[in-house]
Amino acid sequence: MPLTLRRGSVTAITEELTALVRLEVDGLPCISYPRLTGPVRLGDEVLVNEQARLLELGSGGFDVLYANLTRGLALEPEEGAHVMALPYTPAQVALRHAEETEELALDLDGMPVVCCTLHSQVAPVCAGIGEGIRVGYVQVPGGALPVSLSDAVRALKARGLIEVAIATGACLDGDVDCVTVAAGLAWAATQGLQVVVCAVGPGMVGTGSRLGHGALALADAANAASALGGRPVLAPRSSDADARERHKGVSHHTRSVLDLCLGEVVVAWPDEVETDGWERACAGLPLSHMGRGHDEDPGFFRAAYAAGVVARSLLPTGGASRGPVGVSIS
Repeated sequence: MPLTLRRGSVTAITEELTALVRLEVDGLPCISYPRLTGPVRLGDEVLVNEQARLLELGSGGFDVLYANLTRGLALEPEEGAHVMALPYTPAQVALRHAEETEELALDLDGMPVVCCTLHSQVAPVCAGIGEGIRVGYVQVPGGALPVSLSDAVRALKARGLIEVAIATGACLDGDVDCVTVAAGLAWAATQGLQVVVCAVGPGMVGTGSRLGHGALALADAANAASALGGRPVLAPRSSDADARERHKGVSHHTRSVLDLCLGEVVVAWPDEVETDGWERACAGLPLSHMGRGHDEDPGFFRAAYAAGVVARSLLPTGGASRGPVGVSIS
């Protein structure tokens, strides 16, 4: 399992954000994470990992900057950091984790935790929760590991629908990093956040099998939420436009996650939730699922929006006294 690295020069910088840079290396698209590999400038000599692009994978439309040979060597580690992310790999890096310095709540006190098995569900879920609610995003392994890759999270933060992004487990480059998903949920509760939206990053891992996909990380998240006194809500993956048999209607990912949940989970079935106006609520947000927009696969985005509506209904001021809208499955 060798790395496929290529040496080249930066020939264009197409977008420069605080935590993500989109560029070209010898004319080919590439991304870099400046908080990990340092700043990048035109003409820099770099090493890029080109394996995913060469394999034409779903996550392979671009290379990833591996090292900047011009200005990215001998970078100083983060001050006070000693817990390694990606330990014992060529990319290991020391990060500060919230558990090291903060006393975390051990009870979520009924906090809704929406579990999204695809990253493309996050935006419509947050639209369903709506404005005026303090929402934390918790990323779990199973897709892209750097939180900073997500344009959806950036857009939701800019619109005030997400307050803070938390990287857990092998994930990194969030506003806050936690060693475990349980700690990430507890940190959110400690900060007084009202709802957590939990998901894998963009580009989920999948093998076409029942147990070999990144969505199962959400069963772990749901179980952690239950054990800590939260209220897990599953956003079902549902599509009328997906040609693959295993994802037609309710995806096998949703069923396999539910099979591994040990406690009660509220499933937000969209036909049992008030979703009128979901398109208006999602207007201006990045909605894309397997290259399809909201007009090509409306059922997918409507189902995710429904999960946000259900989560809000579980809040004391959102109608929890009436009970959740949806179906509870033990």
